[in-house]
Amino acid sequence: MEAARRDLLQIFGTALSQVEGRGLVHRYLSGSADAGEFALVALGKAAGSMALGAVDALGERLVDGLVISKPGHLDRQALAAAGLTALEGGHPVPDASSLGAGERLLEYLNGLPAGRELLFLISGGASSLVEVLQQGVGLEDLQAVNRWLLGSGLSITAMNRVRKGLSAIKGGRLLRHLQGRRVLALMISDVPGDDPAVIGSGLLVPDPTLRGELAALELPDRVRQLIGDPGDLPVDSPATVTIEILATLKDARAAAAAEARRLGYPVHLSHAFLSAEAGNCGRRLALELLDSWPGVYVWGGEPSVWLPEEPGRGGRNQHLALAAATVIEGRDDICFLSAGTDGTDGPGEDAGALVDGGTIGRARCAGFEAQECLARADSGSLLAASGDLIDTGPTGTNVMDLMLGLKLESG
Repeated sequence: MEAARRDLLQIFGTALSQVEGRGLVHRYLSGSADAGEFALVALGKAAGSMALGAVDALGERLVDGLVISKPGHLDRQALAAAGLTALEGGHPVPDASSLGAGERLLEYLNGLPAGRELLFLISGGASSLVEVLQQGVGLEDLQAVNRWLLGSGLSITAMNRVRKGLSAIKGGRLLRHLQGRRVLALMISDVPGDDPAVIGSGLLVPDPTLRGELAALELPDRVRQLIGDPGDLPVDSPATVTIEILATLKDARAAAAAEARRLGYPVHLSHAFLSAEAGNCGRRLALELLDSWPGVYVWGGEPSVWLPEEPGRGGRNQHLALAAATVIEGRDDICFLSAGTDGTDGPGEDAGALVDGGTIGRARCAGFEAQECLARADSGSLLAASGDLIDTGPTGTNVMDLMLGLKLESG
């Protein structure tokens, strides 16, 4: 089983390397025929990695820039050496630093020389990391809404619509600050459907359907009052914006499947997007493994979790993996991995978990019961005790979650 666990971790690591921001941006810009100078704005969990890819490709053509990411995800020394300003915002709940980052972003854009071309690098997490609020909305309001969203079970598309309703820069409103410039926006998608209007809550993409979509959502009265009328979003912009999606969940799944084949395993690749409740999802995938042929199974998506009043340690991937572990308990031929491609799962620093048939027994010896931990949303505490957590550190990408199952030949 140890060899099987190592193989699953290797497959996961290979998938991450194929969607890592620095290499993606470098390759794209190295093949570009545009010989002009650029100012850079990089936003999101992969912002630091993507920005260094731009440095690699553009050299002195990159005049200056602003990079905003999650704490611990920036190589400040390397960015400063390239003349780029690095800032941190709050994540997964925005904080005062997120508002400070939003203020600095507008100052930077408004201070650029006329005609300077802009390179935007946008990845998941930007919705929380940088914000400028609508009049009448305060930081405490923003945080309360985001905490509710994170435990609401809403899809990321619906969550980002709510965020647009509170924001003065999302839903394409940032276009008003671009002063007719030429803009190239390179994105790593962390949303189903890979819609640029949803990635980062659509900083550069107007959402003309926002009013109607918000009206259709079931929201608490307090949230509905804060949003009010989201106002008119810009439909046309004097800026010329070109958007390219560099990496998606599909790319990560394909890379995982290719590495599994290279290691000699039969591969079963699912193209379905998994968005169900994490516990149900984990149990279903584990049951699928019990009744399947040997080989590596690859899934992807972004399941949801309904959180209790005082949740414990862990995130949706740990919750999903623990639920799967309850199904494969006692098996010596199955292991299962679920992890966030950004290297974080929930508010902690763990990426997810890799469980096997011994997980529940190891946890029980340490005094943990799986069903109690699932009910308290405290899967991380159990998985820490069983030795099954995955710690990748910042990965330089964010294309949602990967789930990998391995069933060995019997006998």
